[in-house]
Amino acid sequence: MDRRVGVCVKLCTGTASGLLMLAAATAAAAQEGGNGGTIALDPVVVSGGTGTSPVTGYVAKKTTAGSKTDTPIEKVPQSVTVIGRDQLEARQPQKLDEVFYYTPGVTGAPYGYDPRTNWVFIRGFDASQTGIFLDGLPLYQYAFGSFYVDPYALERVEVLRGPSSVLYGGGNLGGILNLVSKRPSDEPLRRIEAGVNSWGQASTGFDLGGRIDEAGVWTYRLTGRIAGGGYETDKARGFQGFIAPALTYKPNDATSLTLLANYTNMDLDHTGGFLPYYGTVKPTRFGRIPRDFYSAEPSDDMYRRSQAMIGYQFKHDFNDAWTFRQNVRYAYLDTRERYAYPYGYYNPDAAYGGGNPLPLTPGNELYRTGFAHHTTANTFSADNQLEGRFDTGPLAHDLLFGLDYKYYAINQMQGLFNATPISPTDPVYGAPQGGVVTPYLRQKYTMHQLGAYLQDQISFADNWLLTLNGRYDRVWTDSTASVGNANFNGVEGAFSGRAGLSYAFANGITPYVSISRGFNPVIGSNFAGQPFKAETGVQYEAGVKYRPTFFDGLITAAYYDLTKQNVVTPDTAHPFFSNQLGEVRSRGFEFEVQANVTDALKMTAAFTASQIRIEKDTDPTVVGKRPNVVPETTASLWADYTFQEGILQNLGLQGGIRYIGSSYADNQNLYKVPAVTLVDLGMHYKYKAWDLALNVNNVFDKRYVAGCSGIYGCNYGAGRVATLKASYTW
Repeated sequence: MDRRVGVCVKLCTGTASGLLMLAAATAAAAQEGGNGGTIALDPVVVSGGTGTSPVTGYVAKKTTAGSKTDTPIEKVPQSVTVIGRDQLEARQPQKLDEVFYYTPGVTGAPYGYDPRTNWVFIRGFDASQTGIFLDGLPLYQYAFGSFYVDPYALERVEVLRGPSSVLYGGGNLGGILNLVSKRPSDEPLRRIEAGVNSWGQASTGFDLGGRIDEAGVWTYRLTGRIAGGGYETDKARGFQGFIAPALTYKPNDATSLTLLANYTNMDLDHTGGFLPYYGTVKPTRFGRIPRDFYSAEPSDDMYRRSQAMIGYQFKHDFNDAWTFRQNVRYAYLDTRERYAYPYGYYNPDAAYGGGNPLPLTPGNELYRTGFAHHTTANTFSADNQLEGRFDTGPLAHDLLFGLDYKYYAINQMQGLFNATPISPTDPVYGAPQGGVVTPYLRQKYTMHQLGAYLQDQISFADNWLLTLNGRYDRVWTDSTASVGNANFNGVEGAFSGRAGLSYAFANGITPYVSISRGFNPVIGSNFAGQPFKAETGVQYEAGVKYRPTFFDGLITAAYYDLTKQNVVTPDTAHPFFSNQLGEVRSRGFEFEVQANVTDALKMTAAFTASQIRIEKDTDPTVVGKRPNVVPETTASLWADYTFQEGILQNLGLQGGIRYIGSSYADNQNLYKVPAVTLVDLGMHYKYKAWDLALNVNNVFDKRYVAGCSGIYGCNYGAGRVATLKASYTW
């Protein structure tokens, strides 16, 4: 048995059994009164009163993502989705990018299942590098210096579509994700769980919280999870875990300080990926490459991650009108990776044997390249906010002043080593791989960003809301490379702005319009050594948000038109370099329903129809074409019904269907990746303090390609996987 799998099995089973015995003992003790009587324990119900509170069912009331203030979702002049803990528990996503399978305008896991990191596109643009935020602060990442967050550590996930730099500084122009950590609870919270899936992966987790002292001045939260075992990919194994302590000090109603920390460790093998178009999307002479094909070498395959974060959130109300908030976080990561990956079919008669679209040898061998990197990154973020609520004549203001700072530093080595070919139809492992790594890049890169922003949410004439934003950022970048051409430095300033207008009808319908301008710093330089300018973009959006008065729900629809300039494109005159001549336009319609229809029935529905086109590029053959990877049309429906009485009381049945439209493997749109429709089913049952849940994704085990980043970079989507989980709450 693999060392990591053995460790996980022992830890998972040992921890689970130990915690279950502790739970039983504690529950029994808690029910014994001081006089030997019995005390009935009522279930804890936490209301979603703020933009970071737990969500009741499937429908959130407020968000901070679109304003940095506690704002009702219908009053944010941009499209917003909030996914609460109940939805996460219902669908059991194992990774962050799986959270968005049922969210409009968002493409999650476009490269299939990758346990190392998360890939997310919003409105056609990659949000993985500059579009992920945790508790309102950026988890900025460059190259392989990316941070990982387990969904089990989160209370809610918020999606803000469209430019957001007016609030957060540089960020993905298609939109951002704001991940909200689990916070200390004033009410007792004690939950443990254990699970296993059909890939042979086991997990155990715990979520504890409550008061430390009787008065509730000190409260805590301690969340953790470990998982390990196999994957769908043959021979691949992995072990990972995290622990996230949190502590709140609240001496009075006006002041609070919350400390948030997280430590994550991963030791993984590689899964799937980088397979040729012919042999995955299209059959070749041997048919298709098996979905569970392992393309690396078991004895020379390594991915290790160690990361830590610590920060705080401070809030003080000076009076009923003015509030000061300060959010701070420091994060560090160290990742190491080494493996052999395929790049097209192998040609033994060529000096360079790779990059062939069709098999050329009797064994259909794939060419492999050995890749290795060692990356460390440090990041520090601080956001200071002063919010004032006051009237000026007929106008009611919610005014926000902000000053924030972001620091990011990465030290990385990337290199290559010799690797041997491998047959996808009859793989033989064990051939020695080149041991010496030849670096092609040794780089130290730092970025400082300082921004000042102003927002005014102005209510007038009872039903009107005008939202105005302005921001200025200054960005300093510096890169030095002892190996490779990565020496550059620069200073750049940028303005961002947003204006939105909405009208709230008494029946719950709120139409809105908005225009927003954003920017996103770009790392790198052209052939002449000139640093790239920031990407810029303008979005026009019109929509309607409807919060019905006769059931608990939120229905939203939006049309948007977003253009991104300064897109980095290949330099046709200088291979391995880029220019900044590109422009991409994304426009489309999004529709979403989130509803707690009754106490028994919860549901979501989503639809996206978009048109994404390359408007300018150094390659004239791609102008007017769709960028690769991202589908233009998606749709989904999810429902969860729990019986409220009778013999089936507390039994829940759930299911979803999701349609992923076609995409392309290349920007010339010559190689199409077909659409697919997938079905997910599940059931759950509650008996006293126990909860049992079974989820099956891709029930019919459809073979499909999730996306291709080129004709040599295709990735299968996950096949059928069943996950069984038991949890105990006391």
